[in-house]
Amino acid sequence: MGTAENVELVRRGYEAFNAGDMATLGEIFAEDAVWHAAGNGVLSGTKQGRDAVLAYFGELGARSEGSFQADVQDIVGGEEHTVAIQQTHSKTLDMGTVIAFVVRDGRIAEGREYSEDTAKWDDFWA
Repeated sequence: MGTAENVELVRRGYEAFNAGDMATLGEIFAEDAVWHAAGNGVLSGTKQGRDAVLAYFGELGARSEGSFQADVQDIVGGEEHTVAIQQTHSKTLDMGTVIAFVVRDGRIAEGREYSEDTAKWDDFWA
């Protein structure tokens, strides 16, 4: 896949995430996907495997009572990484977030999530 296809894949992932479409997310993520959530909070750390990544996404929805949304501001594609810049909203949470994705064989293989204020992020989910 090329840069444009990687950007489109990530965009589809955001659409599925915001719609709560776990079936589509399951198709988009590689079986051995890895997700890194920055910080020291209850949701921080590395999630190994597609099921763990999807469980993390489900936890974001459950803990926010379904209010969590990731509004894409831009997606920038490169040869090895595709980077999404988003505004994260949920109840009282409103902050900028950047996620660096690695796409391999047409699926998301890795995500590294960086929040504007990691301490505020950790406190929100506590």
